[in-house]
Amino acid sequence: MIETARLALRNYRDDERGRFADLNADPMVGQWLGGTMTREASDAAFDTRRLEIDRDGFGLWAAALKADDTMIGSVGLRRLPIAWDHPMRGEVEVGWRLFPSVWGAGYASEAAAACLAFGFSQLGLSRIVSFTADTNAPSEAVMRRIGMTRDPTRDFDHPALAAGHPLRRHIVYSARRPEL
Repeated sequence: MIETARLALRNYRDDERGRFADLNADPMVGQWLGGTMTREASDAAFDTRRLEIDRDGFGLWAAALKADDTMIGSVGLRRLPIAWDHPMRGEVEVGWRLFPSVWGAGYASEAAAACLAFGFSQLGLSRIVSFTADTNAPSEAVMRRIGMTRDPTRDFDHPALAAGHPLRRHIVYSARRPEL
């Protein structure tokens, strides 16, 4: 688990399955992800995230407000599968997905910065990447705020999105472990 001034990044509780599904079904969230998730797909993602966190000690954690433990989204690190047909396969990604009701409050930057610090200090990672559709200016702003650097040589067309899809072109940012 990671704690910041306002957030706890932790594994998901059983009673958060429905709230997680609500996050994944939100059309404002889905607009940046190529669409929303069905309940079945969300439940599968929920189970996978819990297993990965238990197995690896990190993952895309539940992001909860410390004040009342309300889950406001998902933020964390994930190792992208090597077998995945994706240009970032094998990399460790920092990512976030928050309810629109908390957008603009700085939670994504706060949590993602803590994830970078955890990845470098606790996991010993040398590089962490993040990527988003080239039109997703809010996520790109988070990447810049947390000190990531644009890596245009690694930009790519997302293989899960059809040619001509408005979100297909993705931009890549990366952060390297600070020298001691």
